Amino acid sequence: MLLDPRGPRFAAAVTALVLVVVLLTGSGWLALAQAVVFAVGTVDPRRSPYALLFRAVVAPRLGRPAELEPAAPVRFAQLLGLVFMLVAATGYLAGATWLGLTVSCLALAAAFLNGAFGLCLGCETYLAFRRMTGRAVPARVPNPSN
Repeated sequence: MLLDPRGPRFAAAVTALVLVVVLLTGSGWLALAQAVVFAVGTVDPRRSPYALLFRAVVAPRLGRPAELEPAAPVRFAQLLGLVFMLVAATGYLAGATWLGLTVSCLALAAAFLNGAFGLCLGCETYLAFRRMTGRAVPARVPNPSN
C-alpha cells in the first residue's frame, strides 16, 4: 500500500491542533477520541478520519504528488501515537493529570515536527528498527500516475 506523503503530514497537523486542545482542557475523553483516530490509522492510514478529510477537502486542490511512500512506517507511527494517547487518556481519566500532561506534550511535539517539518519520529523509529534488524527499508517510489 502506498500513500500520498502529504496526507500523513496533514493528519499530523490536525493531530497537533487536537493535542493543543487536550492540553488546554485536560480532557481525557478527547485524548481517548484521538486514540481512536490513531487506532483506525494503525489498521489503514487511508481510512482514518483525518486522511478522509485530506482526500475530500485538501487533495483535490493540490497536484498529484511526485512520489508515494509506503504505508508501513506510517502505520507504525500511528501505533505509537495510539499507545501514547491511551496512556494520556488513562492519566487524565484516572486523576493522574501529570501523566496525561506529560504524555500529551510528548505526542504534541512529535505531531508538530511531522506537521510543520515533515519529520515523522515514528516513521524514523520504524526505519531505524528495520536497519538494525537487517531488513530492507521500504523506499518512496515515483508516482506512476504522473
